[in-house]
Amino acid sequence: MSLSDFVKEKRSLAKLTQPEMAEKAGVGLRFVRELEQGKETLRLDKVNQVLKLFGCQVGAVELTRNS
Repeated sequence: MSLSDFVKEKRSLAKLTQPEMAEKAGVGLRFVRELEQGKETLRLDKVNQVLKLFGCQVGAVELTRNS
């Protein structure tokens, strides 16, 4: 699942509009729209502000190598 789909799903389950989520997370509405549209260059600190609403955060994950 992509980050944009994850955020959309969590927002929908929380019954929040984009403006409501932006206000609760302390980010701009434009940022929320870009996040949900899958913009590839976003500020990580702001992404985590949004994800914090759902008890999540973005972090480094070790990739496994297939030999």
